[in-house]
Parts: sequence; structure tokens; C-alpha cells
Amino acid sequence: MADNDSSVGGLGWFLAGLGVGALVGVLYAPKAGKETRDDIVASALDAKEKAASLAQQGKERAADLAAQGKQQVGEYVDRGKEYYDRGRTQFAEYVEKGKGLVHEQQEKVSSAIDAGKDAYASATKDLGKA
Repeated sequence: MADNDSSVGGLGWFLAGLGVGALVGVLYAPKAGKETRDDIVASALDAKEKAASLAQQGKERAADLAAQGKQQVGEYVDRGKEYYDRGRTQFAEYVEKGKGLVHEQQEKVSSAIDAGKDAYASATKDLGKA
């Protein structure tokens, strides 16, 4: 942004210098009135063309910067989508892994309960025989 501000200020000073230079040149030039007027008109047209050229360059530069900004935003959006998808996939994997661990623990607890029941039944059977 600082470059654009200095370019605009530089354009103003350039045009001011061009005008002052043309005026000084006219005042010190030993020419007839018609020739002087023609020179002033030519200088003004030249300054106008240079200003239009500088304005066009500024416009092109702004368009380039806008295109670069658009591209950068697109890249950030794509990267964000990629991170989102990766995170969602990892979350799904962790959920499945957690479900597997819960199921495994349920089976262990169920087996332990069954073993406890069998041991109790065996112990009560042995006590009944004794």
C-alpha cells in the first residue's frame, strides 16, 4: 500500500514539475506568440499523454495485485478444506478405534463375569458335596 501512496504522490510532483518546466521554457524562449502557444499546447498534450500512460500503468498494477490476492485467497481456501478433511478423517478413525476398544473391554468384562459365575457355581457345588 505504501508503494501505491508514493506513486500517486510522485505522479503529482511529476506533473507539477512538468508544468513549471514548460512555463519556464516558454518565458525564456525567444519565439513568436503563435509558436509559443503551439509549444504550450504541445507540452500540455504531452503531459496529458504521460499522465494517461501512468494512470494505465497504475490500473494494470492494481489489476495484477487483485489477481494475485484472489489466487492467494483461493490457495488458503483450498488448504483450509484440506485440513478440514484431514481432521474429519482422523476424527472418524479415532471414533472407530474407540468403539473397538470399548467392545474389546466389554468382552473382557463379560468373560470375567462368566468366569466368576462358573467359579461361584463350582465352589457352591463343591461345598454341597462336602
